[in-house]
Amino acid sequence: MFVYVVNKHGHPLMPCTPRKARVLLKKKQAKVIKREPFTIQLLYGSSGYKQPISLGIDAGTKHIGFSATSENTVFIEGEVQLRTDIQNLLSTRREFRRARRNRKTRYRQARFQNRKKSEGWLAPSVQHKVDSHIRLIEKLHKILPITSITVEVAQFDTQKLKNPDIRGEEYQQGDQLGFWNTREYVLFRDKHSCQQCKGKSKDKILNVHHIESRKTGGDSPDNLIALCETCHDYIHQHHLEHLFTRKRKTLRDASHMTVMRWFIYNGIQERFENVHLTYGYLTKHTRISHGLEKSHEVDARCISGNPLAHPTQHVFILKQVRRNNRQLHKATILKGGIRKANKAEKYVKEFQLFDQVKYEEQACFIFGRRSTGYFDLRLLDGTVIHRSASYKKLIPLARASTWLVERRERQGDPH
Repeated sequence: MFVYVVNKHGHPLMPCTPRKARVLLKKKQAKVIKREPFTIQLLYGSSGYKQPISLGIDAGTKHIGFSATSENTVFIEGEVQLRTDIQNLLSTRREFRRARRNRKTRYRQARFQNRKKSEGWLAPSVQHKVDSHIRLIEKLHKILPITSITVEVAQFDTQKLKNPDIRGEEYQQGDQLGFWNTREYVLFRDKHSCQQCKGKSKDKILNVHHIESRKTGGDSPDNLIALCETCHDYIHQHHLEHLFTRKRKTLRDASHMTVMRWFIYNGIQERFENVHLTYGYLTKHTRISHGLEKSHEVDARCISGNPLAHPTQHVFILKQVRRNNRQLHKATILKGGIRKANKAEKYVKEFQLFDQVKYEEQACFIFGRRSTGYFDLRLLDGTVIHRSASYKKLIPLARASTWLVERRERQGDPH
């Protein structure tokens, strides 16, 4: 275990042992500035000894692996869990706005569609992932004197993932070639018959049903299925949407990674020096040739160039959460068209959502609360510590942040 050190001016130095940190704190030569990862700041002038530290980043769309190493030592490693709710939240907001504009209200003239997206624009869900890679590196730069950065990027041929034998002109001839629209293609693919009752209902009217919600699943043919109107109505009335699964696994993550890779690399290169690229097949070869297990942090260690560096006893898990919920009303509409106001108090008994607290010697986070002062406590992987713990038994550790940090014991043999 290491304690991370910054000098009087806030510049990072080499980490020290917990024993040395206790001595510095006891002599009042340092102060604690961060609990996780535990970081102290010197109160006297010191340039400090530094050695080369290489940072490996295993880029991803849902998880980011990171590992900062020297030739023989791992100084910090772990993984970041990125937000996956942005697309759904934006779709919900769009629905609310559309409904508000179409209500019986005063007439508003149509706006001209002359708003132009800036060059290099990315969808908000993708932009968040790009920004998260850069912010992670900035956070690590604040506690360690990193001298080089290596990032693993990937490019996916989504057409080849669908059809491994595709070649030449076939790339220009997709599944929907010769059809007027997606609906016509889906009905042809499903042979103009209901995929639930196979024609037993005798209903000749066919609908195209979204297997996943249109919000998150989109209008891809893989997310559509032909149903007769009788079956379609019955499924939605009885909430049986779970009966169907997508025709083919979504390629959203592969598409995002293909788009993100150069934005991540160029963004890092603009802010930091000595940045390098590597690719997944090289990381895989390094990991297998050294007999290492498969995980995000181990891949990042291989990317850093020091796969056999001695790992620490702990890994850090970081989870990103939204800062605020400014929604005025609940999304669920009650009888009579009534929607409940979404006006929960920010603080309950001086605690708020995502505060880190200690409950019966266990550090955890607040994932739910009641106005009576009882809280739902969990770890970042979803492990439930207590469903309804009283505020009287909680000891505050850290205020809520958009980056939640948890230190966890390393599982299994590190090598």
